[in-house]
Amino acid sequence: MLQGYQSWKFNNRPVIMGRATVVGPFEGQGPLAEDFDIIHGELMVGQKSWEKAEKSLLEESHKLAIENSGLTKEQINFNIGGDLMNQIISSSFAARTLSVPYIGIFGACSTSMESLAIASLIVDSSFAEYTLASACSHNASVEKQFRYPTEYGSQKPPTAQFTVTGAGAAVVSKEGKGPQITSATIGRVIDMGVKDPFNMGAAMAPAAVDTIEAHFRDLNIEPGYYDLIVTGDLAKVGYKIASELFKKHNVPIKESQYFDCGMMIYDYEKQEVQAGASGCGCSAVVTYGHLLKRLQKGEFKRILVVATGALLSPLSFQQGESIPCIAHAVALERGEE
Repeated sequence: MLQGYQSWKFNNRPVIMGRATVVGPFEGQGPLAEDFDIIHGELMVGQKSWEKAEKSLLEESHKLAIENSGLTKEQINFNIGGDLMNQIISSSFAARTLSVPYIGIFGACSTSMESLAIASLIVDSSFAEYTLASACSHNASVEKQFRYPTEYGSQKPPTAQFTVTGAGAAVVSKEGKGPQITSATIGRVIDMGVKDPFNMGAAMAPAAVDTIEAHFRDLNIEPGYYDLIVTGDLAKVGYKIASELFKKHNVPIKESQYFDCGMMIYDYEKQEVQAGASGCGCSAVVTYGHLLKRLQKGEFKRILVVATGALLSPLSFQQGESIPCIAHAVALERGEE
């Protein structure tokens, strides 16, 4: 049901029955490696192009998430997903392989939580028994489209972020065992005039703060309701700005309570990632891998994941447009195991 102005409260508390994460070699060298299901040893993943490699990552996550749920693909009513490529080709081509009714979405790097929110809404409203939510990205394909091909060797500023090679998928059911999805807040488009595609964190931070404030307002709760509040992917630059905005707006979020997916997946001391991670796959693999494992272990009871997205395109950047941004929040709670 609608709660407040822009939030959904799921009365039936949909459950994540099964999930899967598939990542590339660089992500497998990071601190969260043990939380991923499949780690590939090379970026091409045995394919002939970066784009086909990205599609392959998503196909693997789809297959494994469904297997882990104990279902078959024929039981999945809807497949909801997206990515960063033009016309979301990775998700659409993977949907061709899966052959399940498909809802393609684009929320840039916010797609992981956007797809999970929509999948949960459909199930909670009894318009489906099982839905599949997913998102993916690939460093070489995305960097080639939005910035410079990796082969070009362009030097990046400290504010730049490193696109994650990875895919995450989750099967959502109206009942069963697993983490519960209790609510979601759909973000507004916020544009503060930032035009630099190498400074996504600064562009996206205000959108993250706006959605988080709306979530607390709509649901009439305080930040302390959650054990953990995680944004993604603001990385170092955006995380600092968001933290400053919370203080400015008198939002009492503790430093020990607030983290960012873009700062969690890589080791800053050992891996050259500039400000941190980005990409649709970042929040997807950190949430479906690391965060849900900690939730299920009982380390946390409630988590709010707020995925952020920069809604630019190569064309809009070339035409001098600023970067409109958005953030979508999903609340997750430890359910029956």
